[in-house]
Amino acid sequence: HLLAWDNFQSTTIAKYNSINLIRSSAAVMILIQSACLNEEGQTFVLPLVGKLKKQISADPTLCPEYPSSLGLAEFTKRATEFALGKNSLALMENRVFGIQTIGCTGAVRLGAELLKHWYNTRAAWCGPVYLFARWEADSLASIFEAAGIQDIHYYFYWDAKQRDVCVEKLLADLEQAPEQSVVVLSASAHCPTGADLSEQHWALIIQLMMRRRLFPFILLPVQGLCCGDLQRDAWPVQHCASQGMELLCAQSFSHCFGLYGDGVGNLLCVLKQSSLLSAVQSQADRLVRALWARPSVGGARVVATVLSNPEEVKHIVERCMLIRERLRERLRLLGSPGCWDHLIKQRGLYCCTGLNGQQVEFLSKRRHVYLLPNGCLNVSAINSSNLDYIAESIHLALTSAL
Repeated sequence: HLLAWDNFQSTTIAKYNSINLIRSSAAVMILIQSACLNEEGQTFVLPLVGKLKKQISADPTLCPEYPSSLGLAEFTKRATEFALGKNSLALMENRVFGIQTIGCTGAVRLGAELLKHWYNTRAAWCGPVYLFARWEADSLASIFEAAGIQDIHYYFYWDAKQRDVCVEKLLADLEQAPEQSVVVLSASAHCPTGADLSEQHWALIIQLMMRRRLFPFILLPVQGLCCGDLQRDAWPVQHCASQGMELLCAQSFSHCFGLYGDGVGNLLCVLKQSSLLSAVQSQADRLVRALWARPSVGGARVVATVLSNPEEVKHIVERCMLIRERLRERLRLLGSPGCWDHLIKQRGLYCCTGLNGQQVEFLSKRRHVYLLPNGCLNVSAINSSNLDYIAESIHLALTSAL
C-alpha cells in the first residue's frame, strides 16, 4: 500500500535531480517523505521502543534459535487481536490465524500467493484483482503481478473535483466485478489521499460484496495513526469478520512505532470454517519458506510488548490533526480560493490538497516546496517552523494560476 507513496517520492526527487541541493537548502520543504515525522522534522520513534530494544538485546533468557517460519507467536496473536478484537466470534471459533511478514508489502505478496493456492480449490485462481484508482495503486499491481496474477482492474475512489471519496462510482465499479474477484480496500488512513470510507459506506460495500461473492483484501499499513486507537482503525476488518466473511488483512506496525528498518508486518487470515485452518496454515508455511524463509523477530518482540500499552501512539495523531487545522486556518486568513474543509476531514499521515499538476510544478520551481504530482503530501512533514511558508506557497500557487 505504501509502495505507491515511496515510488512517487523517489520519482519526484529524481525529476528535479537536485537531492543534494534539497538537503542543503533550509528554504526547501520536502513534503513527500513516507515516514512519520515529529515536530523537529525527524523520524518519529515511540520513546518506549528504544528502551525495549536495549532490554531485549540484553535479555539472556531469549533463545537465539531460528524462529518459526510463521513468525513470533506472541506477536501474531496480539496483532490479530488488535485487528479483530479479543471478543471476535471468528477468534472464539478458531478459524483465524496470523503470519508474521516483512512489513505490509510482504503481507500483500504472501496474501497474493496464498489466494492462488487456497481461494478457489476447484482450480488455480489467477484473478481478477480490483485496486483503487490506477495513480494510487500501480505498486500494488506490481506485487500481484509478481505473484503471477495479471488480471488487474481498478475501481474509482478519489474524486478530485469533490476532494472526497466517490462512493457511488466505487459501488458501480464493484457491481460489475465477476464473482470471486478479490477487492483490495484500505481500512483507514488511506494512502495517499487520507480520505476514508465511513462506517455507512463500509456497510454498503460489504453488503454488495457478500451479494456478489467478492473477496475482501484489507490494508492496514499505518494502524493506529488514523484515530490514535489501533482497534478503532481496524473497525472495517472487524465488521467484515462479524458478517461471517472470509478475508485477508495486511497489517504493518512500522509507522506507528518507528520500526522502519525492522519491517514488522502481519497477514491476518479469517476463514469460514475452522476445519480449513490446518491446511491453509500448512500452505502458508510452505509459501513463506520459498519467499523469505523466516522473519526477523527483534521488531516483532518490541511490537508484541508495546501493543499491551499503545497510548503513546495518540500523540502523533493529535499533532497531525492540529497541523491540518492550522493549515486550513492559514489558507483561510490568506484568502486562498476554494474551500479547505477537506484538510480536516481527511485523516492519518497523508493528505490530498486538491492542487493540480500545474500548481504542484509552481510550488517546486518557484517555492521549492515538493509535493507528489497529484497534490498529495505527508502532513507530519509540516511543523511550526515551516507552516507559514507552506501556506503562503500554496496561496501563491493558487492565485498565480488564476
